[in-house]
Amino acid sequence: MLSRVVSGGVFGVDAYRVDVEVDVARGLPSFSVVGLPDGAVKESRDRVRAAIKNSGFAFPQYRVTVNLAPAAVRKEGASFDLPVAMALLAADPD
Repeated sequence: MLSRVVSGGVFGVDAYRVDVEVDVARGLPSFSVVGLPDGAVKESRDRVRAAIKNSGFAFPQYRVTVNLAPAAVRKEGASFDLPVAMALLAADPD
């Protein structure tokens, strides 16, 4: 199942739109982030997993793919954790 959340990023003093798309599919449980993320964004899987579990929701035991579009712009920081968590909960088929 696919879910999309519109978010934003900052480049210097300019803001830009970032579409956070999450696909939850059958397969071995995994969590991958694509779309030119930096190290902090790649580490968001641990923060998102902990936040979802501590909020009383079950983390989906599926194959999760997170796409941050546009792919041509580098995404930095932990500001995408909330949009990723929201899109993940919306895409969860259970």
